[in-house]
Amino acid sequence: MEMQNRYSRHELLKEVGVEGNQKIRLSKVLVIGAGGLGSPAAMYLASAGVGKLTIVDEDTVDLTNLQRQVIHRMSTLGLPKVLSAKVTLQEMNPDVRVVPLMIRPGKELLSNLVREHDVVLDCTDNTDSRYLLNEVCKAEKKPLVTAGAVAFDGQITVLDFRQENSPCYACLFPNHEGKDEKASTKGVFAPLVGILGCMQAAEALKIVGEFGKVLTGRLLMLDARTMQWQEFRYSQSDECPLCGHKDE
Repeated sequence: MEMQNRYSRHELLKEVGVEGNQKIRLSKVLVIGAGGLGSPAAMYLASAGVGKLTIVDEDTVDLTNLQRQVIHRMSTLGLPKVLSAKVTLQEMNPDVRVVPLMIRPGKELLSNLVREHDVVLDCTDNTDSRYLLNEVCKAEKKPLVTAGAVAFDGQITVLDFRQENSPCYACLFPNHEGKDEKASTKGVFAPLVGILGCMQAAEALKIVGEFGKVLTGRLLMLDARTMQWQEFRYSQSDECPLCGHKDE
């Protein structure tokens, strides 16, 4: 198949075109987490032809993952998730450079990784990682597409730190305390993470392709039991330790 035909359906979109598609193909995307959210996100980013796709996860593929983590297969049970993901992604699109990292990066390494990429996807399942990613992406002025899901409830927003006035995750959720609700204890509706992961890929492609309007300052929340969406608008908070404007 000729390369121009592979991405022709994107190029036919007037908002994308040849120029936008070229920007996508030159882009570098960092996906933190190769689970329920990271699976569909990475697959759609790869199918769209991003230039470099770095996937970070420290876990291995477990049988319980296969209910929703569609990037993994029975044949990759027991393998590191990042290597399992690489197999699937390279079969989908060998033109994409997939970089698997089986690590849980600390702040310094995470900063280096974020600095090397154009956009970051938070596909993690714990609050500590979300706040750390928020802090690092803000410091590096890189856009962060963050989502979360448990049971039937999901949410997604974009923190576009290229903009000086962009709110951060701590502006939206100032209380860092409390126990994480996880799929391992609460369960998760499989199609829900598929919906949100695809939306993360869409937001990332709009960012690197420079088209459309992203979810900056807007939190979308989905109740998959009723398929009802709610939108919450938010802005920088004076009380935020990262964004607040305190009097001297």
